[in-house]
Parts: sequence; structure tokens; C-alpha cells
Amino acid sequence: MKVVVATHNAHKVAELQRILGAALPGLELLPYDGPAPVEDGGTFVANALIKARAAAAHTGLPAIADDSGVSVDALGGAPGVDSAHYSGERDYAANLRLVLTNLGDEPNRAAQFTCAAALVDPHDRDSTGAEYEHIELGIWPGTIAHEPAGGGGFGYDPIFIPEGYSITSAELSADEKNAISHRGRAFAALARVLAERYGAA
Repeated sequence: MKVVVATHNAHKVAELQRILGAALPGLELLPYDGPAPVEDGGTFVANALIKARAAAAHTGLPAIADDSGVSVDALGGAPGVDSAHYSGERDYAANLRLVLTNLGDEPNRAAQFTCAAALVDPHDRDSTGAEYEHIELGIWPGTIAHEPAGGGGFGYDPIFIPEGYSITSAELSADEKNAISHRGRAFAALARVLAERYGAA
């Protein structure tokens, strides 16, 4: 079974290979080398579908994509869908620093990661010609640390303390993180859909 991963982010591809590979040993994840679509959907779900649709159209294969980010309560839900370029550029360190700067000494540091995982299959169309589409959501609650810690993960992991933990997600092992993270939860649910549809379990 071949499925295209609709991202140019090598960190995400590696993470999905770990998450989906264990659940679906017959799954072959192919990197996407086509043009990146404009992610102007305004929500995690809309942007995940934009990416999956573009990859499916470009390759002719089923495509999976995710859109994810961190939403901080005291920042009005920011960075949210702008997580990847919160500082004005796609720079993990700059984005992370800006969150900490904007929070300052704010005592309410509640936050959550959200992941929308999308599947689009161009070979399965309904009577109107619309492609099969499916979305799974994963939510990971926690708080924002006062300073970065840990060398694992990527993005905002060094400042995100998962609910029930006293360390950041960057201090978790890859397996520990994948078992509880927003992306792990969303793609674990999507893996079940893939197995049901394609018999890849």
C-alpha cells in the first residue's frame, strides 16, 4: 500500500513513519516532491485538507497530511494556525522565543496542541465526483514552560509541558511522545481508517 505524505517537513515524515509504521507494517509512505499549496484555510482541518488534496492531485495516489500547532489561552489562542511562522518566518527557535516573550510572567500558561490529520483518496469518488476525504483530530493539553528544556522533538516541544508531566515534550523519548501527542492521537485514529479501507493492518 502506497500513500503520499503531503509535507516537505522531514521531521513530520520521520514522526509519521514511526507512528504509522508500527501500526501498519504494509504501509509504504512516499515523500511528496510537488509544489506546496497555499495554506489559507484558516483552520487546522481546512489546511490539512488543502495539503492532502494537492498531493493527491499531483501524484494520483492516496495522500495524508496534517496541520497542527499550539494554541495558548493567554495569547487568545495564538499562535494557532500560524504556529509554523508565528515570528514571520519558518524558524522554530524564533517562533518559540516569541511565544515566551509575549507570555512574559503571565501566570495562566495553559495551552494545547491540536493536530488535524487528513486522508484524501483520488481513486474513490462519490456520485458527484468528489474525492473520498476523512479527518481525525488529536488534542494534547498542557502548559507553557518559562524557558526551553530538552533536545528532542521539534517546533514548540522544548516549551510545552504535557498535562500530567513535569518535563517538556522535548524531554520525552520519541516513543513516549508519539504515544500521547496530538499527532500520535490523530494518526493512530487515521491508521485504523487506513487499515479498514486498504487492508494494511
